[in-house]
Amino acid sequence: MPVVTVKPPQLPAKWRNASIWALYVLGLLPAVWFFYLGATGELGVNPIKEFEHLLGTWALRFIIATLAVTPLRDLLGINWIRYRRALGLLAFYYVMMHFAVYMILDRGLDLNAIIADIIRRWFITIGMAALVMLVALAVTSNSASIKRLGKNWQRLHKLMYPIAAAGALHYYLAVKSITFEPFIYIALIVVLLAYRPLAPFITGKGRKKARHTPAPAIQ
Repeated sequence: MPVVTVKPPQLPAKWRNASIWALYVLGLLPAVWFFYLGATGELGVNPIKEFEHLLGTWALRFIIATLAVTPLRDLLGINWIRYRRALGLLAFYYVMMHFAVYMILDRGLDLNAIIADIIRRWFITIGMAALVMLVALAVTSNSASIKRLGKNWQRLHKLMYPIAAAGALHYYLAVKSITFEPFIYIALIVVLLAYRPLAPFITGKGRKKARHTPAPAIQ
């Protein structure tokens, strides 16, 4: 299959670092807005659950955006690799906020209740497993870790794939119904995960390109 090449506008080099910081700021604006809505009593009849759900949904969106970077490069020639670390870390921040709301506001730091939930409620068990893996990626998303871990760093960061699968399953079990929006998120994750092993057959060059650029989601 021929690869379609698109040449998106390129930022001047002096603005590229600023654009990454702008992405962090823009990416965190939804969380600030949800906090404001919660503080002003505008999150509905169950504000804690709504706040928790909105943060979790944005975490999933950033996971999807992170996974989409490689297919966009391979299939459309849109190279946003420089933004992949920021997208992955934004996913991590939203997962941590999602967990903090559950632990502090929902469960009131009742460790017995939290441990019981992790053991007995499968969607929370799966979510916690994804959180632990995501922490491992976040703390190694720096140049020093890349140098220290070498090839093991690339292997470690492939955990983003099971994290994405666990996130989709956690989301499905949490919402307890598949309406249009949950279906779209889950379908996108399935397609993006399926792309990895199929890339050599789709592009003929996907696997070769991957060898030149570290493969993890959170760089």
